[in-house]
Amino acid sequence: MTDAETTPRSTAEEPWPVRVVSQKISAWIGRLGWVWVDGQVAQISRRPGATTVFLTLRDPSADLSLTVTTNRDVLDSGAPELTDGARVVLRAKPEFYPARGTLSLRADEIRQVGLGELLARLEKLKRLLAAEGLFERSRKRRPPFLPQRIGLVTGRASAAERDVLTNARRRWPAVDFRVVNVAVQGPGAVPQMLDALAVLDADPSIDVIVIARGGGGVEDLLPFSDEALCRAVFGCRTPVVSAIGHETDTPLLDYVADVRASTPTDAAKRLVPDLAEERRLIALARHRLDRAVLGMLDREAHRLEMVRSRPVLARPQVLLDGRAGEVDALRDRATRCLTHRLAAGTAELGHTLARLRALSPAATLDRGYAIVQDSAGRVVRAPDDVAAGDPLRLRLAGGDLAAVAADGDLAAVAAEQS
Repeated sequence: MTDAETTPRSTAEEPWPVRVVSQKISAWIGRLGWVWVDGQVAQISRRPGATTVFLTLRDPSADLSLTVTTNRDVLDSGAPELTDGARVVLRAKPEFYPARGTLSLRADEIRQVGLGELLARLEKLKRLLAAEGLFERSRKRRPPFLPQRIGLVTGRASAAERDVLTNARRRWPAVDFRVVNVAVQGPGAVPQMLDALAVLDADPSIDVIVIARGGGGVEDLLPFSDEALCRAVFGCRTPVVSAIGHETDTPLLDYVADVRASTPTDAAKRLVPDLAEERRLIALARHRLDRAVLGMLDREAHRLEMVRSRPVLARPQVLLDGRAGEVDALRDRATRCLTHRLAAGTAELGHTLARLRALSPAATLDRGYAIVQDSAGRVVRAPDDVAAGDPLRLRLAGGDLAAVAADGDLAAVAAEQS
């Protein structure tokens, strides 16, 4: 057993020496065994006459590298034309050197990744990202019509930077840019673009971010198909425009970005409107609006003229005269009807009064008749209705008489003028 395996657990009172820690790390790494590693060659070191070749293997999506040692024969048999920047797959065993405290990989097989295999990997990654919803059109955001400030991620003094800035300012001179220059190919491209994207996305003054690069081969555009970059663009709160290469170039970034521009020049046209064109459209709209208003005024004026020319408004008294004649005729008709009704009512009332007078007891009294009533006011119709000595009342046309009933005849004892 080694000292690292027999050493008890460390405590503040009994800490491990550095050599023990280094030995334990070496033991842990040794248990990892042989692994297959994918990476990008950052540097190849071949010493004349030496059988060992040193490679610096870099992760394209992170600022991380490892030293790989291999035999020259292994390299020549698997990747004889290997150059800096190439993608490789190698079988290696991690080794930790306790004395120096360094980690490296010892490779016994190296394969250079060809273009066909790269394209196959990109197609597999494309299907994976599509399945996770990174390409969904529903989540894509529309950039503002006129952004106040635009973030630009591109290579320093590149044609893409010049195309975007020149064409955007030609269309809208007041446009403001914040340019972050990064490496757009090579081992450091992806980490630098990730940092630039994070800086611009955190800037509240940035309304839209553009990632631009000129044309190139498939290998040159590989950083723009990197999984880490695609996921970073998907997570941005700011809309992102992809302007990579020529129109036929379609890295995975084009599918994830909110807007895909075929070229950097096309991105400039999509970012800001054309001031001259907008002025022309505004002038055209104003002209159409003027024509519409003037046309409406002309139609309304013509309509008013037609209304004014109608007889009812040209000679309104004609209508009033006709209505006045109708009112007079109706009034005469009402007068005649009322007069006729009054005359008929008067005649009918006269006839009724005559009949009433003919049937009235007073008319009978006027002819000399009298009405005899007893003390209770009942009309005496026969002599047997009263007894001798009963007081009676005689109603005559000229008044009433008081009388007393006697045997045989009625003897009047007094006369009273009613």
